[in-house]
Amino acid sequence: MRRKEKEITDVNKKLDILKKNKVCRLALSENDRPYIVPLNYGYSFENGALTLYFHGAKEGKKLDILRKNSLACFEIDSETGLIEREDPCEHSYAYQSIIGTGKITLLETPEEKSDALNRLTRHVTGSEKAHAFSEKALNGVAVFKMDVDEFTGKEEVR
Repeated sequence: MRRKEKEITDVNKKLDILKKNKVCRLALSENDRPYIVPLNYGYSFENGALTLYFHGAKEGKKLDILRKNSLACFEIDSETGLIEREDPCEHSYAYQSIIGTGKITLLETPEEKSDALNRLTRHVTGSEKAHAFSEKALNGVAVFKMDVDEFTGKEEVR
C-alpha cells in the first residue's frame, strides 16, 4: 500500500467495516474486460479466514462470467463526509474501505445454501433469527461464496 499512514492493520477494525456496511462491489473479469456488480452480502470470519456470501438469479451475466473465471475482487466502503481545507485543491474525503481478492464457489447443497442465506439475511437485517428456507426457495436462487485470499483496509479520518 502506497499510503501506509492510511492503512488499517487492525483486523477488528476491518471487520467493523464489514459489519456496518451492507453493499459489496464484486469485480469480475471476462475476456480481459472488467465487470463490477453491487451486491448485498453476508460473511464469516473463522480461524483468521474471511468468507463472503452472495445470492442472485440463477442465470445472467454475473454467473456466466463466474462459470468461466472464478477469481474475483471485492470492495466495501463507508463514507463519512467531506474534509474541507482552505485551499479547495487540498479538500479530501473521509472514508473507510476494505478491498480483497479470492475465489468464488457456487454452493449446491440445500445445507450450504441455507447456511449462506442465513448469514446474508442476519447481516442485512441485523436480526439473529435463523430462517428455514423452503426447497422451492433454495432451488430458485443461485448462492455463492468467496473464499478471500487477502484483504486490506484503508481510511481517511477527519
